[in-house]
Amino acid sequence: MSTNTIQPPVGPDTTAARIPRKRMSSLELYYRRFVRNRLAVIGVFIFVLLALFSVIGPLVAKYDHIYLDFLNLGTPPSGEHWFGTTTAGNDLFAQVVIGTQRSLMIALTVSIGTTVISALVGTAAAYFGGVTERITLTVIHFFMVVPTFLILALVSSNSGGDWRIISLVMIFIGWFFPARVIWTMALSLREREYVHAARYMGVSGMKIVVRHLLPNIGSLLIINFTLGVVTAVMAETGLSFIGFGVKIPDVSLGSLIGTGANTITSAPWLFYFPAAALTLLTVSMALIADGLRDALDPTSAAGGRA
Repeated sequence: MSTNTIQPPVGPDTTAARIPRKRMSSLELYYRRFVRNRLAVIGVFIFVLLALFSVIGPLVAKYDHIYLDFLNLGTPPSGEHWFGTTTAGNDLFAQVVIGTQRSLMIALTVSIGTTVISALVGTAAAYFGGVTERITLTVIHFFMVVPTFLILALVSSNSGGDWRIISLVMIFIGWFFPARVIWTMALSLREREYVHAARYMGVSGMKIVVRHLLPNIGSLLIINFTLGVVTAVMAETGLSFIGFGVKIPDVSLGSLIGTGANTITSAPWLFYFPAAALTLLTVSMALIADGLRDALDPTSAAGGRA
């Protein structure tokens, strides 16, 4: 006696159901949420173009940024001088290239330095607590009420316009507020189970800070770093604009804007070209920071569904 075994129908839906779905990594999830923000992608594109402009520009420029063309003093843009020349005869294209390069170096150096210091100090103060926490917060609160801009201007005026010294001073006075924010977030993390488990296993305090606390506030650190670039660029621009920043023969976007502001009616190209580069830099970083915030924040609806 034969028995007929009824086989379940096999269709595209049941076949797809049998195939296990590949688990998406956190990095891939963040990437997909980031690229959904078109303005953030545009910001990355603009920033990459500016970085390439600062790197490739010196190779294609016809003149060095300190070369003086006495036959072309304050001339408008032309085929010989693409962005025109300054009243002293400098090629403005070469100066904008070097100024963008210098402003980027200052901004990245300051942002990296302030992010690292504020992250370590803020999380360490929250984890160790007690006397360490009180001393750290006292120092932070003291420097937060001190007019740091005056300190920066005073030190910068004696630095000879060296961008390295300016960057170090900006790092020194720039980590206090981010450290205060990071300390607030780390307070809730120090009571988590994995922190208590690591402590009971004999892991040292600094290893807990580096291996357990810092990775859990990584999204905040990334956003702080991105916004720190904008803050550093604006601070350097303000210092150079009033004469306390980068000085000749070195140039930055701030110093070029400060010089161009004095001749905006007679030679407007001296102001508009460096101002355009500065605007593109700050806007691109702001767009990137906005996209990173939406991508890294799981509660944000702007990133869409993965």
